[in-house]
Amino acid sequence: MTQSCEASFDTILPAQEPAKPVARWGAVFAMSLCAFIMVAAEFLPVSLLTLMANDLGVSEGAVGQGISISGLFALLTALSISPLAGSLNRRALLLGLTGVMVLSTLIVGFASSYTLYMLGRILVGVALGGFWSLSAAAAVRLVPIDKVPKALAIFNAGNALAMVIAAPMGSYLGAIVGWRGAFLCLAPLAALAFVWQWLALPSMAAEQRRKKLVDIFKHLKQVRILLGFSAVSLLFAGQFSLFTYIRPYLETATGVDSVTLSSILLLLGVAGFIGTTIINRFLQASLHLTLCIMPAILAFIAIMLIEFGGNLTAVVVLLGFWGLIATAAPVGWWAWVTRSMAQDSEAGGGLMVAFVQLAIGLGSTVGGIMFDHYGYQVSFSLSAALLLAAALSVLVLRALESDKD
Repeated sequence: MTQSCEASFDTILPAQEPAKPVARWGAVFAMSLCAFIMVAAEFLPVSLLTLMANDLGVSEGAVGQGISISGLFALLTALSISPLAGSLNRRALLLGLTGVMVLSTLIVGFASSYTLYMLGRILVGVALGGFWSLSAAAAVRLVPIDKVPKALAIFNAGNALAMVIAAPMGSYLGAIVGWRGAFLCLAPLAALAFVWQWLALPSMAAEQRRKKLVDIFKHLKQVRILLGFSAVSLLFAGQFSLFTYIRPYLETATGVDSVTLSSILLLLGVAGFIGTTIINRFLQASLHLTLCIMPAILAFIAIMLIEFGGNLTAVVVLLGFWGLIATAAPVGWWAWVTRSMAQDSEAGGGLMVAFVQLAIGLGSTVGGIMFDHYGYQVSFSLSAALLLAAALSVLVLRALESDKD
């Protein structure tokens, strides 16, 4: 009798489809603004080294260490923030990290000593590492799953835009309002990002089970996850064993002047911004194929930069494509993280930031040794080899994950 009543109700009442997740694009753009400010703050000292060194009474190299220490603390924070934050609501955590960003800009802007400057840089690293490690998990909660790559592309668009304008903006503001004023100009922007996120971010409860730091590394026991992050490492090591030394390459091999150099670097940034806006189309068509082709093309460009180093036109065209692809590549790997580690995207975000930071440091260091002792040809050849290894790793990864896109 009960079964017949239930059956009759099933025939009378229409089947209800599960409600589709609401796409909170306002929150996505608020986080993109936050990404822009954090990356701009990270690299702002590059164009202000001399002014800062003279004012703080230290060498330019000492001021430059502020970039290194922010990267170190970004790595440490990315790995530890999820276990340390525990059950704290992720909305509150993101707002707290943005607040740390506001505080860091104020500390650096008003720093009366080198120690205070370094403290401010440490806080930049904490904010940056925490934000990026949570970004993939936040994207999954803010938009439907099929829109996650688009949300990640918008996050990275803020990153790319900061890379475009951070150096020229710092140089211009440094000449007008001084290096302290340049940093203090970021404070109201960071405060705006805080308010916007306060209004736009929904509540994002943490997982019920408290994580330990060791839980993050347990994911690496899976061969496909380890292979994926190995490919990420090869990609970024290959990129930065070349890109870190693009200025001396252009000055020595191509013979450009300062004005042309600035124009080429601007072109790289603009191309990168464009790349982040269009890559989602390729990711939707085939994630793994896109992840494979991008480092393969970058490897080809690295070899061509060796062959055509004295041809300005060829170099400009090649670097334009480099910027287009290299800046967009992280979007693809963030999409892979949200897809392959969907059950623990926070751990995936932490591992992503950690592997990327380590790869950038190692790639830049080894590339620099090659550049100094053997010339750009060897450094760029190393870059090509690492990038090809990244492409081959993705082919194996695709087979392991049985991708049928």
